[in-house]
Amino acid sequence: MINDKSTRYLRYVITLAVLIIVFVILILLNIKSGSVNVSVSDILKILFGETGNTTDYSIIWKVRLPRIAACIILGGALALSGFLLQTFFNNPIAGPYVLGISSGSKMMVAVAMILILSKYRAVSSGILIGAAFAGAMLSMGFVLIISKRVQKASMLIVCGVMIGYICSAITDIMITFADDANIVNLHNWSMGSFSGTSWTDVRIMAAVVIPSSTAVFLMSKSIGAYQLGESYAQNMGVNVKLFRIAIVLLSSFLCACVTAFAGPISFVGIAVPHLVKSFLKTSRPLMVTPVCFLGGSVFCLGCDLIARTLFVPVELSVSSVSSVFGVPVVIYIMMKKRVQ
Repeated sequence: MINDKSTRYLRYVITLAVLIIVFVILILLNIKSGSVNVSVSDILKILFGETGNTTDYSIIWKVRLPRIAACIILGGALALSGFLLQTFFNNPIAGPYVLGISSGSKMMVAVAMILILSKYRAVSSGILIGAAFAGAMLSMGFVLIISKRVQKASMLIVCGVMIGYICSAITDIMITFADDANIVNLHNWSMGSFSGTSWTDVRIMAAVVIPSSTAVFLMSKSIGAYQLGESYAQNMGVNVKLFRIAIVLLSSFLCACVTAFAGPISFVGIAVPHLVKSFLKTSRPLMVTPVCFLGGSVFCLGCDLIARTLFVPVELSVSSVSSVFGVPVVIYIMMKKRVQ
């Protein structure tokens, strides 16, 4: 037993250390690389307040660092949202994108953008987050109703995908009747991207994601009990009804924040929690939660780096890159778990 604990702790430390090293490397690569390459010496001068090239200074502080911060915050939020949904539905391939929750958020944000941009020049972040949360809750409501009527996990996923298609179809119909300027804004946003992020956006993201993620971490004991079954959780003193509501609200809130600022980013919420649990060889929330957040950040930093630099000056959507890496993980999970 002691050896098992020691091995598990060692695996945790090694996984965390590797992720931190990759995290730092990806941050440096994201700062350095792009349509304009900045030398490492110039980066260090600019970051530590020494004089540097004015253009490079603007590129790093006004464009790349806010975008990197968005990748870190929103990537971690997506991974945690996926972990909560997998816990809630006891399904390894449950996630905000697959269950149609991201599409619901996308639909409501599109409604808000079309209605408001037709009269005003800008939409506030608070309105976008509120609209995204309403869409997430709407989709989650349908998924919860369906989950009570179907027994097979595969049917739940199929129904979630159908909900996503319906929401996407409604979004496309609305875009058809939108003004030309609104169509451009919606198209760029709906493809999934961290571009155009400002420090104001980063502060709002942090104000939403950090408290929500902290709440998830503080619920680790309850989540661990719930993973062993509702009866066990009740015997451990967990108010299962309130706990389920909290999971739904937190996962929807985290997903909504991501969609509001970056659009729908696919498969991060499925792939990262699974990979983290595979590396750690445990599902204990106290260990999984922080590593899951860090893993989501690393995953999105890597995808964004590829999206920006693979075909410079053309920029790919982050969602396209995340799908390339995320879909094989989902297929592997389905083959390994034999989801019925």
